Amino acid sequence: MKKSRGFEVVTLKQFKKDFSSINLKDIDETYNSIVLPKRATSNSAGYDIFTLCSINLKPGEEKIIPTGIKSYMLNDEWLAIIIRSGHGFKYNIRLKNQVGVVDSDYYNNESNEGHIFIAIKNEGEKEFNLEKGSAIAQGIFHKYLLADEDSAVNNKRIGGFGSTN
Repeated sequence: MKKSRGFEVVTLKQFKKDFSSINLKDIDETYNSIVLPKRATSNSAGYDIFTLCSINLKPGEEKIIPTGIKSYMLNDEWLAIIIRSGHGFKYNIRLKNQVGVVDSDYYNNESNEGHIFIAIKNEGEKEFNLEKGSAIAQGIFHKYLLADEDSAVNNKRIGGFGSTN
């Protein structure tokens, strides 16, 4: 049966490449601790995305967090990445891009395999702390529609973030 949508772990090679700029003591242990996103309740729309290490953000500070995951979906779908509502309400934590849009062709692209990163900023007045393994964001799958006048696009994605323009 063909898979419709879901999550996978990026390869260890990609993971090491993406974590090379981060001082991570045991990269293999961290890689082996990746938890695929999952829903918290039977009616949850979002799949919780978990941190791979502790996060500390001072007011005004921002960080880009590799998740170790990628997502596959049907061609007419996209994955919205949204900050957990409690982080926004209680601590004024925001995604730097407000809503992350993961297109179906981001999966297994040549640049980064479709590795999903979470870019956050603390716009609050208190320090924000999360322990390793905590839910930081959520992913929600959506269908999209095309306009009547839409013309066929034959361009193929070859890069990662912001590669379509």
